[in-house]
Amino acid sequence: MRIAEIHLTPVAIPDRPLLNCKGVHQPHALRTVIEVVCDDGTVGLGESYGSIKALDGLRRAAPALIGLDPFHIHELKSRVITALPGSGGINAKSAVADHKLTDVVASAFEVPCLDIQGKLLRRPVADLLGGAVRTSVPFSAYLFFKFAAHVGEAPDEWGEVLTPEQMVGEARRMVDTYGFQSLKLKGGVLHPDLEIETMLKLREAFPHHPLRIDPNGGWTVETAIYIARKLENVLEYLEDPVIGMDQMAQVAAATSIPLATNMIVLEFDQIAEAFRKKAVQIVLSDHHYWGGLRASTHLGKICETLGLCVSMHSNSHLGITLAAMIHVAAATPNLNFDCDTHYPWTGVDVIEGAPFAFQGGRLNVPEGPGLGVTLNRQKLAELAALYEQTAMKERDDTAYMKLFDPAYERRVPRW
Repeated sequence: MRIAEIHLTPVAIPDRPLLNCKGVHQPHALRTVIEVVCDDGTVGLGESYGSIKALDGLRRAAPALIGLDPFHIHELKSRVITALPGSGGINAKSAVADHKLTDVVASAFEVPCLDIQGKLLRRPVADLLGGAVRTSVPFSAYLFFKFAAHVGEAPDEWGEVLTPEQMVGEARRMVDTYGFQSLKLKGGVLHPDLEIETMLKLREAFPHHPLRIDPNGGWTVETAIYIARKLENVLEYLEDPVIGMDQMAQVAAATSIPLATNMIVLEFDQIAEAFRKKAVQIVLSDHHYWGGLRASTHLGKICETLGLCVSMHSNSHLGITLAAMIHVAAATPNLNFDCDTHYPWTGVDVIEGAPFAFQGGRLNVPEGPGLGVTLNRQKLAELAALYEQTAMKERDDTAYMKLFDPAYERRVPRW
């Protein structure tokens, strides 16, 4: 059996005006839906970034994978590296961190190959990763400060969330609707004292829910230490409060709150330095840039060996990515914290049937062989048409923020 065809479909998915330290989410997020077709007709599904650099890399590497045995994942990575010499990173200039194009592309094609393997073996992808150690995976509510509406549009159903009190209301809706048992706030948006107040009000409203905050490196070392001391007995962990390995180590030395990251430990060769400097205690995996699902389970084992904890990062995504996340989380024995997901903010999907439904903040491992999801062609066509209509090729939260506030400047750290 060999790969005979690869189809790449860029799509746009509606997004909310969610705020972060770089600006605000645009009306649409970009993704690429991947179909790998074998010569016997077996189809594997995948999903990856839709930015122009990532899409270009996928398109350049795809021809090199024709004829590949879908079980030969090592060769897949070698072919991707050969097809993308000197490829660099994928992220736009407005991003805070970057990801290697070869890792992103190899991961994007590994997932559909594992989907194919599972279908041929009639086993779920989790079994290919060592077997599921849990039948369901816990997720955290992902809370955002937000504007009421996109430019020129009516307010969305979530409305404006720009105060601590409004954030408590958003959290209540997330918990009531999806049953989440932990809460994560995207910080670095409001003045630090307001974000401290927000976390304290969340603690008061949800006394038993673990809390975390992630400002995406939006604070200085001094501000991060100040906030950590104010929230010493409130947070389960503090994610990427500052930019830089040494800066993270400074903050870690000044607080007992564990520090988590998906910004300073992005690749395997960065783990040793972070361990030596005691810069982080929790590494957040993401198969999109760690090199795939198997690489993500390897990351879990390395973290376990070094006494580090592991959980999972998220970006805006559809159900194919969510299925892959569930499988790798189910097959990671030392998954120490509830995973992140943007899925409740998405509102659309390309998979057949009903969207994934959280029960008590958890999602069951999909049943069936492979990833356990199939493609809805009508939904795919609709989101592909939306991609063409938007003419959007790159994410730029800062440029969009200037439409709300012409004087806005991107500063990281901001506070």
